[in-house]
Amino acid sequence: MIEVKNISKSYNTLQVLKGIDLVIRRKEVVSIVGASGAGKSTLLHIMGTLDKPDTGLVRINGQDVVNLRSSALADFRNQNIGFIFQFHNLLPEFTALENVCIPGYLSNKDAKKVQARATELLLMLGLKNRLDHTPSRMSGGEQQRTAVARALINSPLVVFADEPSGNLDSKNAQELHQLFFRLRDEIGQTFVIVTHNEDLANMADRKLEMKDGKILIPEVSN
Repeated sequence: MIEVKNISKSYNTLQVLKGIDLVIRRKEVVSIVGASGAGKSTLLHIMGTLDKPDTGLVRINGQDVVNLRSSALADFRNQNIGFIFQFHNLLPEFTALENVCIPGYLSNKDAKKVQARATELLLMLGLKNRLDHTPSRMSGGEQQRTAVARALINSPLVVFADEPSGNLDSKNAQELHQLFFRLRDEIGQTFVIVTHNEDLANMADRKLEMKDGKILIPEVSN
């Protein structure tokens, strides 16, 4: 579903990625690990269309996303990609339900259908009693689960997560990790996760290790 070929990326004189080749299959949970500065987040951002490579190809579901114009790229990102970051990035003045609905509104979907889907996701994620709560009235784990619901609102092909449990205590981190695999099993969601959490990394269908801008451990076919 995701095909990366010979991706390279430099910032000024620092070469961050050095010829990355990678395939992510549908309904896979893939973890990417490595020391700080190995290029993990840069690779994630390029696959997620938040950044562009200097050279190479990125295809998502057959679409060449590197050469899309900005408006078309923004539409593709909104409709096909979800993001979860270390810090939930919820808008503080909006409720959990409103935060989850925003990407759906941006895609010009029917507001009532967006609200119904957002409610369904929040209930599935155990947030029945938090729909009308602003982030300041929720725990860290609840805020991050709200961010997961927001990432799923447009039924994306893939969710990219960058240190999703890095700001959570061990209990909430473990619950979040288990949630990813439940979503994979129940709705067939694909996840690509950059993490320093060894428990999460080892739970994944595949664990890829990066070092000095390259994937250190080759992919192994199942």
